[in-house]
Amino acid sequence: MASVTIELKFYQISWRQVERRTVDTHNISVRAQVRCTGPMLKSEDEYTLDVVFLAPDSPIPNPSFNPVERKAAMYMPITDLMAFIDTLRNEKPVYAFLDDTRPDTFTVMTNKEPVGEAE
Repeated sequence: MASVTIELKFYQISWRQVERRTVDTHNISVRAQVRCTGPMLKSEDEYTLDVVFLAPDSPIPNPSFNPVERKAAMYMPITDLMAFIDTLRNEKPVYAFLDDTRPDTFTVMTNKEPVGEAE
């Protein structure tokens, strides 16, 4: 049982025509994946978070986190892809909170920022 907060330092975008995968009992249709990597706060241990973007007709599986392998995955509709990439490109720092006992609490977030920052 583990919960960690990692700082997302790098990302890689992969587009798919439509990749069929089985996750748990769900047959999903992957359109894109954003692989995010970075260290756990106050550590050098690198973690990987795959944010998988799904076709509109695809079921959305629950997130997963394997703390031993330091790998996690969360699933979102393809319509959220550009907003997610915009956050990675324009915000700093960006963090991910992962908890293997509560995957429903997976979060990608920014730090506190002043109102009216005029980015």
